[in-house]
Amino acid sequence: MTLQVPHGLTDLLRDFTVAVLKERPSDLHDFAVDYFTNARDSLRPSSPPMYIIVENDEEAGEPDPGMLKQSSSSSTQYARRQSVSAERYNPEEDEDEEENRVVYPKTDSQRQRLMEAVSGILLFRCLETEQMQEVLDAMFEKQVEPGETVIVQGDDGDNFYVIDTGVFDVLVEAKGEEKKIYQFDNQGSFGELALMYNMPRSATVRAVTEGTLWAMDRNSFRKIVLKSAFKKRKKYESLLESVNILQCLDSYERMTLADALVTQVYEDGEAIIAQGDLADGMFFVEEGQLKVTITSQGGREQEVSQQQLDTAYFGELALLNNKPRTASVYAVGRVKVAFLERDCFERLLGPCLEIMKRNSQLYTMYADQ
Repeated sequence: MTLQVPHGLTDLLRDFTVAVLKERPSDLHDFAVDYFTNARDSLRPSSPPMYIIVENDEEAGEPDPGMLKQSSSSSTQYARRQSVSAERYNPEEDEDEEENRVVYPKTDSQRQRLMEAVSGILLFRCLETEQMQEVLDAMFEKQVEPGETVIVQGDDGDNFYVIDTGVFDVLVEAKGEEKKIYQFDNQGSFGELALMYNMPRSATVRAVTEGTLWAMDRNSFRKIVLKSAFKKRKKYESLLESVNILQCLDSYERMTLADALVTQVYEDGEAIIAQGDLADGMFFVEEGQLKVTITSQGGREQEVSQQQLDTAYFGELALLNNKPRTASVYAVGRVKVAFLERDCFERLLGPCLEIMKRNSQLYTMYADQ
């Protein structure tokens, strides 16, 4: 009798084993029930509850308990603004590139103010320099007066807004009465949900004081921000597929890892990591050549490796061993790398950690970083 292993069983058992080794549960049976129940539920299609949660940057502090409105079927939580299930823009089907690009002329002063206003916004952190310039080009200035309504709950979304100056209330209508759930104070952004998903505005935003907003229309927002994020994911998925030690990741894990990577560019002679520094993450090389050096106790720096490192990676062993960097890595010419922060390293590369430790002979460059 021939037994055929069901498709997906090997991956399922492998992931469960990794979870057990990491969590070390006292009751394996209860842990297994919870694990496989959550795994099953995550595969079921569902309509996530509607949250009206404003993005709260690190320096903005904790929100007031009265600032969140939730649907009756969901539990209260505070987080960055959540996605809402609806028809989405498909960047893969959008082949329109340059012909409809919008550019609003700006003075140097306006451009500087706009750059400061958008610099801390999460949506733009994945953009490269060229794409960031497109964002600045596509945004236009809007002056508002006290009491002026910027967006209205239930309307179709037309623009995404970044606050330059001013105080703005976020209001939600329930049972015929408006309730304030949040207040922006001279920073922040709003309006992206209705542009990312074909859905009405989920709240009203009204100016409390005079203020200045920077606005971007729906088409520009989608073509620059969403399409750029899509291209970045596809590029990094392809890069990660070529890394030997990451072959144990499934497609979803690889996609999640791709989303966590941040592009960094270094010019000739610039240090990417320095010997003795604490490890803040690891690097995947997109393009370029690197030089690895070690400084002796006498202060003499000696080169130990210089090579082309397409699809190579480095900096992981300092994270695995929780030790300072034991070598320096410099750019030779212009180098582009994809950086994975320390906090994401163990969470996203859990299935690969043991392989990284066992297979040091597979490393494509000087390993003891």
